Amino acid sequence: MPANTPIIYEFPLNERIRIFIRLELLFKQLAHFLDGNSVSDRRAALDALLDILTIFSRNDLKSETLKELDRHAKVLTQLARTDGVDTDKVDDILADLTQTGKNLYAANGKIGVKIMESDLFQSISQRSSIPGGTCSFDLPAFHFWLEQEESVQRKALEQWTQPFADIHKAITLILGFIRQSTTPSRKLAQAGFFQMALDRSLPLQLLRISVARDIPCFAEISGGKHRFTIRFMTPSNEQSRPLQSSDDIPFDLTCCQF
Repeated sequence: MPANTPIIYEFPLNERIRIFIRLELLFKQLAHFLDGNSVSDRRAALDALLDILTIFSRNDLKSETLKELDRHAKVLTQLARTDGVDTDKVDDILADLTQTGKNLYAANGKIGVKIMESDLFQSISQRSSIPGGTCSFDLPAFHFWLEQEESVQRKALEQWTQPFADIHKAITLILGFIRQSTTPSRKLAQAGFFQMALDRSLPLQLLRISVARDIPCFAEISGGKHRFTIRFMTPSNEQSRPLQSSDDIPFDLTCCQF
């Protein structure tokens, strides 16, 4: 990572965005391990997929995502009427949003449910909660699958991950719009502490804190509907816990409200 690239910390301000960011992380992990060729890569990819399925089983993410896509489409439609806006670019984005929404809406039933129709995947899911529970003596069928040709494994992995393609794209679009919705402003955390009240009339969704990489602190963020707090902490070592820095820490703050 280049030395001039800042470290960015994010803090979601509602449950919907919190879930989206968790899924974004899991989809990145899934994509990374799907590119690998080792048995460990296959195991790690399935672990990520199981985590994704767990989130989907607990939340009605299809309807939540469709609501967000619709809201963003309305905002962009209003933006297209503003003077000085590149209408061609906005139209392209709107077309992408609309098509992604149509694809997602057309998906029948709860996303990911059909994956559990696979006997192999069911057995992996049932044993994955046990530490080391997918060993060869626990799941010989899984061990056999892991020893097959790469083409056989790829075909199964494509079948298992394909149902998430449209919602993955939708979440990527939504988070991208939110992150780019506002320009950052320069702030100073005096003695490592910063607090700011939130304007409840603005639909804030996400806080982004950008810190220079050479500053030896990490940002610890907490907050609610009315205000948020940032404490810049020095990392712990073997002898002590993290402590709030006594230095004045400059940083860039973005209050994303798209």
